[in-house]
Amino acid sequence: MLRDAMLVAGKDLRVEARTRVGLGQVAPFAVLVLVLFGFALDPDRGILEAATPGLFWITVLFASVLGVQRAYAVESGAGVRDALRLTSLSPGGMFLGKALALAVQLLAVELVLGVGVIVLYGADPAGWILLVGTALPATAGIAAAGSLSGVLAVGLRVRETLLPLLLLPVLAPVLLAATRAFEAALDGSPADGWPWAGLLALFAVVYVGCGIGLYGTVLEES
Repeated sequence: MLRDAMLVAGKDLRVEARTRVGLGQVAPFAVLVLVLFGFALDPDRGILEAATPGLFWITVLFASVLGVQRAYAVESGAGVRDALRLTSLSPGGMFLGKALALAVQLLAVELVLGVGVIVLYGADPAGWILLVGTALPATAGIAAAGSLSGVLAVGLRVRETLLPLLLLPVLAPVLLAATRAFEAALDGSPADGWPWAGLLALFAVVYVGCGIGLYGTVLEES
């Protein structure tokens, strides 16, 4: 399964490296959202600084929707999904590969956004260890839920509008926990944030486990 996962992840990352959609469209979109939030809240700098963790993760969720749509759009051509079903790749490996490739792309976007909130919002990344410890499981959970939701929606004609409706409610607990952990890190009280990071790790394990178990069935039915 791990070998299959690396094959799928490598394929997806090579596609993105050649098309540069992530760097050329998703990352600029995410930065633009941060800028617009800054324009909306800049008259009250205190509110902007207090809202930085939530704005950061909301932007990440928006970017994840675009990333999931892109990951499955390249496989929506005629016969591609039937060809995937006929391969010897395990469904669990395919899921892990899709999730891994999406997670790598999201981490790159989060790095860009991290620089953005420091420059635009004046955030102080003093608790960077907690920030990293939060970002890794949160990204894993987002990528796992996105990969499963993506395969659910890809076969439908209304997938562009259905995907956010499927994905965003599932990720609401991740948004809450990641925001609380980032608040603790930016406020200089990392001890209060580690329980939230642990909760994110639990979410990631649950989402990954569900994806491994359900991906094959969903792929056959979609």
